[in-house]
Amino acid sequence: MAETEPKKRFWSGLFRSASKNVQGGKLSKEQPRRASEGDVTSSRQTNDDGSQSSRRRPRRSNPGTAKGKGREDPSSHTYEPTALSEWPPLGFSSQEELSLGRAMELISRGVPAFKGHQRPIPHRSDHYYSLYATAAGNRGDDTDVANQHDAMTQLTTLQIYGAGPPAYPWQTLEQPSLAFGYGARPGTVTLNHWASLSSEIPPMIELRDSGMISRDVDLVQIFERLKELEGGLEDDNEDLMYRNLYKRLLKDPDRPFSPHKTMDKQITDLIMVLSRPDWIDFTIPKHQIVTRFIFDTGRASHEQYLKFFHQLLLSLELDLRINSNLHDDWAKEKLMGQIPPRIQWNLAVARRWRGNVRIEAYGKTADQVRLRFKLRKRQIKMLKRFAQMMKWPNLNQTLEALKQREAEGSLLDVSSHTMAFFSGIVLPGPVFPFLIMNTLVDIDPDKATDNLALLTHLNPMCGFQYRNSYTYWSRASIVGKVLAPTCKEVAGWIGPARPTVDLGRSQIARIRSRKPRHHITPEDVASMSERSDPLGPPSEVYPVKEYELLTPDTDDLVDTVRIEMLNLTNVPGRHSDIGPKWFDASIQFAIDGVSWPLRLMHDVSFISAWPCSDGPHPLFFDYVYTPVKADKVVNIRDWGRPIGERSTQSLATLVGSGGPAKPVDVDDDDAERVLVVEAFGVRDNEVLARAWCSHWGFSAVVADVRKTCMACAIREAYAATLTVVILVEDHKRDRTHE
Repeated sequence: MAETEPKKRFWSGLFRSASKNVQGGKLSKEQPRRASEGDVTSSRQTNDDGSQSSRRRPRRSNPGTAKGKGREDPSSHTYEPTALSEWPPLGFSSQEELSLGRAMELISRGVPAFKGHQRPIPHRSDHYYSLYATAAGNRGDDTDVANQHDAMTQLTTLQIYGAGPPAYPWQTLEQPSLAFGYGARPGTVTLNHWASLSSEIPPMIELRDSGMISRDVDLVQIFERLKELEGGLEDDNEDLMYRNLYKRLLKDPDRPFSPHKTMDKQITDLIMVLSRPDWIDFTIPKHQIVTRFIFDTGRASHEQYLKFFHQLLLSLELDLRINSNLHDDWAKEKLMGQIPPRIQWNLAVARRWRGNVRIEAYGKTADQVRLRFKLRKRQIKMLKRFAQMMKWPNLNQTLEALKQREAEGSLLDVSSHTMAFFSGIVLPGPVFPFLIMNTLVDIDPDKATDNLALLTHLNPMCGFQYRNSYTYWSRASIVGKVLAPTCKEVAGWIGPARPTVDLGRSQIARIRSRKPRHHITPEDVASMSERSDPLGPPSEVYPVKEYELLTPDTDDLVDTVRIEMLNLTNVPGRHSDIGPKWFDASIQFAIDGVSWPLRLMHDVSFISAWPCSDGPHPLFFDYVYTPVKADKVVNIRDWGRPIGERSTQSLATLVGSGGPAKPVDVDDDDAERVLVVEAFGVRDNEVLARAWCSHWGFSAVVADVRKTCMACAIREAYAATLTVVILVEDHKRDRTHE
């Protein structure tokens, strides 16, 4: 008992810090949660010393006469809120100075506002933190996030507590959050995902043995209680709930004098017993295909089978108590944020089970267990749609085999991957894309799929060729990110993509790449709002002449770029590795009849731009940029360096490629100038721009100008501290031949 007391006091204190007041097992609300937490506001802020962020230059002084902010209509003009077609607007002169209110009407209306968030890691030092970015303010419902139903990504994410989609990215178990991770455009991520990649996450806490043990139970006792819990917890009957937990599963150490009848003590005991090191640790990637522990129902695997369901039962008892209706939502959220990740992943398994599985029969051995899977029919439809959208080379035979196995009831008997996919017992994170692809491969009767058996989420930067027809790439692979404009992205896979002569008829390839040259810092995240403000730094007045209305020429389409081939080169010295071979990737383009190879050297990210409304919007003069046509981007070699460090050849090439739309002031230390690549026209133009980014190590913002104007895309690049924007226009591309 002496060994367990310190641990017990720790968990009891943890629960009290979350709930504050416990009255008869109910958590009373101490104070309301701030409604503004995580919101993006249009307020303008400066640093404590009054200076601007170091990522933005101070605003240039205004030679005109200053006027007070309170003067709402200095020019006596009436303004109708319509989209701008010229700047200055009709009725305004270039010498006028706008008040704050009028400037917001003319410049900020429909503009997205970005806000960064830095949140601490519970129980760890300030050295560790999580970074996030949120956006709002475009006056519409569009976002930069892909529709989860259309993208088939529902099972990649899980809200820590409660039902429904999470409101903020820090409310999901998997981090970075995949509910806010998949970009609206193929091969892209969101601004939040880009920020989250720079979080400083601590190594997993090694939980000490609490000394608390559970009662010995057999398979019949476990499934009997699991069946009872399908109807919910007996939280309306304190005595019954106590007996079911402590008479059947746990031992109450204080039963003679102070039995643990209150909810907080029961939660503490369950957390303590699940903290023992001999349970399965689902935070370990190789354990996250959870059905591998129950797929084999033979006698030799009985102990593993029993252990998994014992752990599942205890996790389910804990999850139901935490999410009891007797508790307020704020207390549930607070407590879940304090529970160590290893326990949270146990709860994730319990929630997937409770939502998707029902027990039909059970007995003393695993082969007597009969389960009903609520998602099976939905998952069958999803797999069919996935195969059709991916233009699976052996589609007809695969769908016929799927239909036959469905009739036989043997879909879940093929492999642990198919069992996980069709049952819905899927942990959030990077596992699901490999489950759906491996399920398709396992159902396909073609013997050639035997060569694809080593696809795994443990090697996410991979792809494969099948039947010399197409290649398919994980969204984590730089090849997939670059080729995505010519493909579809579904369920975390990008394809069908062009084949390559460097792979066998059916072969897996792991792609080697370097880290990108730049990442966002906590200081950048903290200053995101000010650094991307559409009005520029705070001022008493806002001169009209300091803004410019950007209108890219979407009619001047480049039609001289074509992808010639995808090249994969074996990496020397890596052939002895267990698993698929490593390759370096490159893409060769034909640009106006000349071949240009670009190596996909860096694992860069492409950020889907947040939509704006009522555009186009004026751009403040201090947001410096240089436009370039897609076919000229290959001539730029030193982008992102201060002007004084760039080669004379690169500068001459830049000017010769079209240069800026009008003369711009260039400072020697202008390393934050944004290169705007106009990739209108054929999709190969965007692939070229992405390949150039990977070759040189630049992550980029990708914006469809039908949804995000050029000015808003540039400001989002400033928010993300990126120096490349790729502009596209889908309906223009669709009208051009491929």
